[in-house]
Amino acid sequence: MSRKRKGFTLIELIVVIFILSLLAVFVAPKMFRQLGQARKDLVIPRMKLVEDAIERFAINCGRYPDSSEGLGALLAAPDGLEEKWRGPYLKRKQLLDPWGNPFVYEAAGEVGSGSYVLVSYGADGEPGGEGDNEDITNEQE
Repeated sequence: MSRKRKGFTLIELIVVIFILSLLAVFVAPKMFRQLGQARKDLVIPRMKLVEDAIERFAINCGRYPDSSEGLGALLAAPDGLEEKWRGPYLKRKQLLDPWGNPFVYEAAGEVGSGSYVLVSYGADGEPGGEGDNEDITNEQE
């Protein structure tokens, strides 16, 4: 009488776990590095989308948002601009960088000067940093 084999032996399971561990050690770090780089590569195109919305706001309203209004001016009409405002110019989720942090809008100079800076603080969402945590601005282009 022959017995039919069901399942795996302990040695076979150990070999499979060893092989999976080796793959995780060598492949996973490369995949995560590429994921970080892919997110970094998406920042500038997303900033362009926000810049286009800011330009449409400026065309309709005759000025750029000031620092107190920030990017919220693209979602809801600021006080005194209800008649000119033709938004919303973007969806709320489009104001987030690839890491899910909000873009930072800094109006520079006088209102209406057309001078502003968009910043993504990178993966950590904090100013400064290197690698994936590096700050990226629309002025770096």
